Parts: sequence; structure tokens; C-alpha cells
Amino acid sequence: MQNKVGLAGEKVNGKKAAHGERKNRQVSSKKTPSKKTGSKKKSQGNPVKIAFLGGLNEVGKNITLYEYNNEMILVDCGMAFPDQDMPGVDIVLPDFTYIERNASKISGIFITHGHEDHIGGLAYLLKVVNLPVYATRLTIGLIEAKLKEHGLVGKVKLNVVSPGDHIKTNEFDIEMIHVNHSIPDALAFAIKCGAGTIVQTGDFKVDTTPIDGEMIDLARFAQIGEQGVLCLLSDSTNAERPGYAESEKKVGESFDLLFKKAGNRRIIVATFASNIHRVQQIIDAAKALGRKVALSGRSLENVVAIGTQLGYLNVPENLLIPIDMISRHTPSQLVLITTGSQGEPLSALSRMAFSDHRKVAVGAEDYVIISATPIPGNEKMVSKVVNELMRLGAEVVYEKMYDVHVSGHACQEELKLMLGLVKPKYFIPVHGEQKHIRKHAALAEGFGISKKNIVVAENGVKVELTKNSLKLSGSVPSGRVFVDGSGVGDVGSIVLRDRKHLAQDGLIIIVATIDSASGEIVAGPDVVSRGFVYVRESEELIEDAKRIAQKTLDICISDNIKDWGSIKSKLRDEISHLLYDRTKRSPMILPIIMEV
Repeated sequence: MQNKVGLAGEKVNGKKAAHGERKNRQVSSKKTPSKKTGSKKKSQGNPVKIAFLGGLNEVGKNITLYEYNNEMILVDCGMAFPDQDMPGVDIVLPDFTYIERNASKISGIFITHGHEDHIGGLAYLLKVVNLPVYATRLTIGLIEAKLKEHGLVGKVKLNVVSPGDHIKTNEFDIEMIHVNHSIPDALAFAIKCGAGTIVQTGDFKVDTTPIDGEMIDLARFAQIGEQGVLCLLSDSTNAERPGYAESEKKVGESFDLLFKKAGNRRIIVATFASNIHRVQQIIDAAKALGRKVALSGRSLENVVAIGTQLGYLNVPENLLIPIDMISRHTPSQLVLITTGSQGEPLSALSRMAFSDHRKVAVGAEDYVIISATPIPGNEKMVSKVVNELMRLGAEVVYEKMYDVHVSGHACQEELKLMLGLVKPKYFIPVHGEQKHIRKHAALAEGFGISKKNIVVAENGVKVELTKNSLKLSGSVPSGRVFVDGSGVGDVGSIVLRDRKHLAQDGLIIIVATIDSASGEIVAGPDVVSRGFVYVRESEELIEDAKRIAQKTLDICISDNIKDWGSIKSKLRDEISHLLYDRTKRSPMILPIIMEV
């Protein structure tokens, strides 16, 4: 029996089905069948190709392209947050060049879950390549909100799927498998084609007491493993951590204790906006103490609205109040849920810490809980926010002190369990930095998978798999595309280099006006400093720079040099030598020659 995939907001048989009710639900892709390249028997000897366009040796911008015969599918389309060496950049996207080249071959985009590192790049891709999207109800709801921001609502076909569904295209059969993660409705995929079955876990953990009561479908992974799995692509984020990831319910127990410990103080909890289970537990703990809840942070407000609308959040009536109304309640009556658990400079918590929040002033009557672990590289920013909150008099509870956060990613024993259930012939660790991926590869080797059957891949690598072979087969474009404001891709490595140069050493501008007829200097040269030296305290240096500029221009005029490029180059060289000799600094030098 074949059913059509529902649009956003639809439910299976009018309600959210249990796992057993979702099994074997098959759905055919609406993509026009691509032309067969040969008989079924002949095509089974062809390799399946996997191109990694992002998500390896980094945390973020996960995107993987599968190709079999003349058809392709995409798994995820995420973004990454900029590093400290990317001044002015808002987000980082994968390079979509290879996707654009092969758009006619791609049957659809399959999304594992609704985190930014898996859906954050989707709207940008769909602006240039219109492809059907397949994801669970919550994930589709989050995607719809993003498409609305980009003016794409109604222009993209969004398809709701459930665990147990099969999406069948010409060459692929993609099965949805329920997994636990730090956001509801997360999926793994079993991707079947003529070459064999590939299992991609997405982000997962094994939570035996999940908040929503739906444990990861280990039985299905075992069944697929018994049928034979060609390759496993598995989450490597926590490959360095021994043991098992704690259950999300442990955080709820900690909230109950800490909320009581807060006494009559106002409680402020910072967490990831997308962690709906965490938000639910905060709401439950607040309700138990008779406190009202207010939200601070646009992303958090959006997720709570979507989660409530789709039934993933249970918010009692009159519990939520607008942030504008908190002044009408005493501290003992309030819980604030806020974004900024990673210390992001523009987040709500950071603005509170630096007394820059319009609605919330933190003081001695506040009890702040940071319910997250710093992402690698964010430790200093989080520490800075904690210190500022303490300076304002607040008591701050953070992850190392109490059980106020658990990871959504599998630790070593869970990764071994997945390897044991799936029993893949080949293994490719994904999703993580180099140290995570290599540690996961070592775990697999220790588990009995031959080293020659394990690939530690990088972004831009294409892997070919058959039942009897595994090999690297070239490369694909896989760089980083920077988004700055409304500009996408107009900031490249040269612009970033200039920004870092400006940030480190400042700018010197040399302005002169030359008579086009006589070649004589009509005005200037003037020297302007920005971010290099304070002019009033460095008048001698500025005057020397003017004299050098005057002398250089006079030489160019006497030598009858009229090429502006050559004149500017000589000015840059001479001024640069002077400034480095005197200050041991190399500011950016920008000559401006005007002609009258």
C-alpha cells in the first residue's frame, strides 16, 4: 500500500502514531523518474557514491550527497557559526556549487532533525535549487519558520514523514528510523539502493527514559543489521567520552531541586532554544512552584510557539507571560527562560550580563542556571558572561557544578552498541572535529572492523562503495560560504584577511589632489589614521608621513609617472617602511589620488 506524504502539520491517521503503527508505511517520491541506466541486475554492480560537502572536521554545516546510477539525494543542509577569526560574518554555509551542477539529478532533501547545524542552510539552498524536503512534523515546522523569513513559503514542497516510513525514488529506498536526541522527532536513515544498505544515524543517543516516552528504535537497527549493511555513517561528537550519555530526565530532577534552592529569588535559565524537552522540564518545574514563565530571545519564542502549536510542548494556560509584564510580578513569582547559553555576544543572556537588556536588569535577587555545555571554542565567552553575572550580584549555577545539562550525543558505549547492532561492512565516522572522528574510527577498529574498511574522510571527498570495494574517487567543491547581513558569498578570504588586518593594525589613508593638466599637487597630501595611532598624541609621526608622501609624489611627477596604480603602490611602500621602522606595526595603507 502506498500513501502520500502529508504536508506540514498533518498527522498519521489524525493523531501522532506510535512506533508500531508507523511501520512499513511506504511513500513514493513525486520526482519524475530519472532514466534507467541498465537492467536491475546489471545496476547492482554499480557503486554508490557519497560526497561529503560539510560536517567533517568541524561542528556544523552538515550536508551529505548520495549518488547511485543517475540519481542523487541529499541528507541535511546545515550551517555553522563563525569563528573568532571571521569578523563581521553572521553564519557560515556549505558550498552549494556541486549541488547546483547536479540539481536535475537530485530527488529530494532528507532532514534528520531540526537543529541549526542540520537545517540552517536549507533556505539559502532552496533559493537557488528548488527541491522537495522530507522531515518529521516538528522539523518541518521549524523549516517553515525559516522559509517564511526568506520569502519561500508556498514555493517549496515540504513533506512530513514519520518513523517507519519509506520514501521510494527511482534508485533509492529511504527508511525513517526514530532516534533520541536533544530535540524531538529526530531520525536516522536506512538508505537502500542496488549497491546495498547505508545507515546514517544523524545525531543520536540511547535514552532509556526519554521525556516523550519514545526510546530509540534499537530493534529496527538490529533487524537492518541482520539483513546486511554495506556502510554505517555514525555521529562522532562524543566519541572521546567513555560510558553512556545521561538521560534528559536527570536534568528535570536537578531543576526541581535547584528551583527550590532558589528560594524567593527570580530564576533565570539559559538553554538552547531548540531543546524542547529541556524547555518542557523548566515549565513543569515552574508550574510545580506556582511561578509564571517569561521568554527572552527571538529564536526561543519561535520554537516555543511552533512546539506548542504542533503539540510537542504542553504549556498550561496563563503560565506564560510576555517579557513586558515581568515588572508586575515579584522575583519569587518568576522564571525567565532565555537564549545565550553559549555566551553569544548578542544573545539575551549576554545583554543581561552586561546591563544592556531593555526588559531585564540582573541583580542580587536573581538565581541564574546555565543549562548547557560550552561548544568547543566558546568556553571563554561563557566564562565572561558567568563572571559578569556574578559581578552584578547574581548566583550562577553552570554545568560543571550540577547536573543541569546532559548531552544529546552518544558516548563510547552507545557508539559501540550501534556498531554491534548494525554490523556494517564499511564504516565512516561523521559529524565532529578531527579528534572526534579519529577516536570513533579507533573504536570501530577495536570493535573488530578492519582498518582497511574504515574511512576517515574530509569535506570535499567522494567515496565509492560496492559490496566488494571501498575507495576514494576524487573531490567535489566543499568550501565555506560566508553570510554577512543580506550578502551571501560576497565576503571571501581576501575580505576576511583585510578585516583581520584592519582589526589588528588599523588603517592609514593618504589623500592627495593632482592637477590633470600640469601634474602638480593641488591639495594634500593629508594623512588620516583610524585604529592605528591617536593623531593628537602622534603629531610628529603623522607629519613625517606627510613629508614622505609629498616627496614620493614629487618624484613620481618629476619622473613623469602618470599611472595611478604605480603612484599608489609607491606611496604604500614608502609609508609602510616609515611606519614599521617607527612603530613595528603594519597598518593597512589606502592611498586616494583625486584628479582635477
